[in-house]
Amino acid sequence: MRLLVVEDEAKTANFLAKGLGESGFAVDVALNGLDGRYFIEQQEYDLIILDVMLPGLNGWQLLQLIRQRGATPVLFLTAKDAIEDRVRGLELGADDYLLKPFAFAELLARVRTLLRRGPMREAESYSIADLEIDVLRRRVSRGGQRIALTNKEFALLQLLASRQGEVLSRTLIASQVWNLNFDSDTNMVEVAVRRLRAKVDDPYMPKLIHTVRGVGYQLEAPDDAL
Repeated sequence: MRLLVVEDEAKTANFLAKGLGESGFAVDVALNGLDGRYFIEQQEYDLIILDVMLPGLNGWQLLQLIRQRGATPVLFLTAKDAIEDRVRGLELGADDYLLKPFAFAELLARVRTLLRRGPMREAESYSIADLEIDVLRRRVSRGGQRIALTNKEFALLQLLASRQGEVLSRTLIASQVWNLNFDSDTNMVEVAVRRLRAKVDDPYMPKLIHTVRGVGYQLEAPDDAL
């Protein structure tokens, strides 16, 4: 399998290339965002490890380019530890986020987990009251009105719809949508749910996304809306 490492610290980049190479991967290294873009445009990769702070083009810009081209797994590896940065990266479509300094064994385990992850069996569509979710076309509408969602917002809504009526914990949501071990003192899930609600629930009646305090979140229509 071929991986791309985009990291401007040469020592870290070489360390990753050596360790991943010894683990059986073919590895390309880019030391700035422009070289990273060149590799992304010229080569198909099984996974990309991406720093945020890069000369030329930053990690956010490269991630947007990657997502325009497809669904290649992306692991952010960065010293930027603010929750806002993690949320931004994940909402733009990153699959995982590992903070520096890191243990190579953990990075390797995360890489292998992302590479093992297969497509989930899923329904082609969901209908909850007047909310319609077309999974194949990735379209969402409510009351006949189209709603634009980010990739992660769609994934969150799809997860809630696939387990309609169940109360899903914050830990489960973080694991399924972002593939993260969830740190309970962050509000990543709350922020994502709030943004999803603003698009698919707040302007409409009845309310479909429910908070079960101290437990998690639920997507369910009231009995009189079924």
